[in-house]
Amino acid sequence: MAELPNSLEDAIAQAREATKAALVDGCKRIQIDFLFPELKPMPVAEQFLSVFAEYGSKLKVFFPDAGGAALASREWTDVPFKIFDIGTGKLSLEKKIEPEDEIFFLIAPTVVEVGEVEKMAQLVGDRPIVILNPRLEDLGAVGIGYAARQLRDRFISTIENCYYLRPVDNETAVFRCYPSQWEVWLENSGEYQKIAELPKKPSGDELDLILAQQGSASGTSGTQVPKKPNMFKSLQRFLRALRN
Repeated sequence: MAELPNSLEDAIAQAREATKAALVDGCKRIQIDFLFPELKPMPVAEQFLSVFAEYGSKLKVFFPDAGGAALASREWTDVPFKIFDIGTGKLSLEKKIEPEDEIFFLIAPTVVEVGEVEKMAQLVGDRPIVILNPRLEDLGAVGIGYAARQLRDRFISTIENCYYLRPVDNETAVFRCYPSQWEVWLENSGEYQKIAELPKKPSGDELDLILAQQGSASGTSGTQVPKKPNMFKSLQRFLRALRN
């Protein structure tokens, strides 16, 4: 069972293994989330490419826009796969997806591209799509109307969140590493301890309830919960290294 990582480097390594496991289990729409505002997606994506090494030229990589695709094409030299934008360029999405493609890697699409991402899922059929750090569920910022709910039910809900790491604040983290359940970790005296396991991602209200119950139970005797050192100091050092 995966433990809360001590650094972002450890988290990326965990996410690679979780993605491989999900692919082996036949998952077709896979999502990886490192929810740190400072994090730039391209350096993380580059560390993820080893997951797709066996596919060679049968991998197709997509960025949200032509600028991101052009930058990756310049930075990632001597790669066997093609790099495209998801739909802003002159070439249509239909022409970017070819019969010989076996797997697709989408890097940081946003709510602006959610229609194109759904269209891609329809076009590729049974071939797997791996999505890194999307913001597709920012639909809440757009609205909670019938069309938004339909999109969630029709498409967003079909995606397997195989890796998820989110610091809620300096004391709480929500974590999932496929095939394990969702977990909530809480900092206590400089160390993190797991306080809950859930079959699905906790909503904001559910998380508040878990933390409230933990607070009311503090100071009581019981089984000791395994603890981890505070990971966020290490993560901040790693993020600074990525920016340099």
